Amino acid sequence: MSTVSHLSSRLERLPFIEQRDRSLLLVLPGLFIFSAFMLFPVVYLVGLSFTNAAPANLFAGEGAFSVLTFGEATFVGVSNYADVLADPEFWNSFGVTWLFVFTSVLLKISLSIGVALVVTNERVRGRRLMRSFIILPMGLPAIFTITVWRGIFSSAEFGLVNQVLGLLGTSSVAWLSTRWPAFFAYNVTEMWLAYPFMVIITVSALQDVPEELHEAAMIDGAGFVTRFFHVTLPAIKRPVLFASILTAAASFQQFLIPFVFNQGGPARANELIVVYGYREALSFSEYGRGAAISLLAVVFIGAFMWINVKRGKLADGVSDQ
Repeated sequence: MSTVSHLSSRLERLPFIEQRDRSLLLVLPGLFIFSAFMLFPVVYLVGLSFTNAAPANLFAGEGAFSVLTFGEATFVGVSNYADVLADPEFWNSFGVTWLFVFTSVLLKISLSIGVALVVTNERVRGRRLMRSFIILPMGLPAIFTITVWRGIFSSAEFGLVNQVLGLLGTSSVAWLSTRWPAFFAYNVTEMWLAYPFMVIITVSALQDVPEELHEAAMIDGAGFVTRFFHVTLPAIKRPVLFASILTAAASFQQFLIPFVFNQGGPARANELIVVYGYREALSFSEYGRGAAISLLAVVFIGAFMWINVKRGKLADGVSDQ
């Protein structure tokens, strides 16, 4: 007998519990685990954002669990939020983050659609083998992949990109110590990390496009480009939009790429918002300020996803398409 069945039989023997309440008791362990590992950290972060918490006062209280009550940190209201919103570094980070989201998603969509069209074309041989290689980046640890790309974009002459530029007769570029070359390197690496997911979604969508639509368009004299824009794109729009929203949310939360490459440099110019919050909290020991930055990031990304899901009608049923 399974654990759930055994527990259910034990509950049936309790005369003071009604039948409709027994199912609720079965989900209480799951709710407790969710609260302990998901809900509590969020609530604690909210409370932390309204204090002047720092290592000097957060860990200064007496008792083993004093940190849960914020130690000797004091309540400062919304001053952390006011300071963050008045900080030019925050708005630079905010703008760079959204620019990174826009450019990286645009690159990921373009690459994924292009690759998906190749691996679903009947004239291409070895399509199945190519699809197996496409998901290879998903099986590698992100930190390993990002470290490899950091070497590829090394500012030294032995960096792979600089070696290619040397073969083309172009001088080397200080990729990671110059703002926009570093930003370009961020985008290329992000595109490499995320394109397998986008390609999988796009390939699945392309396979669901009715062949009769292409045949009818070909009979009407439509070429490949015309069929792509008037048949293929409208048919795969919703799945690609859904995948784009998810990968945009991941790009907004990107931390490893800028941190491993050059810690958001040079001189914090490319500091994405998650890196900005991390450095404020841990590098400058402003835990309350870092918590406020994290919550502002959650609000912005939540609003972004809600607006896109709403405007894209992704929550509607299939019959509403």
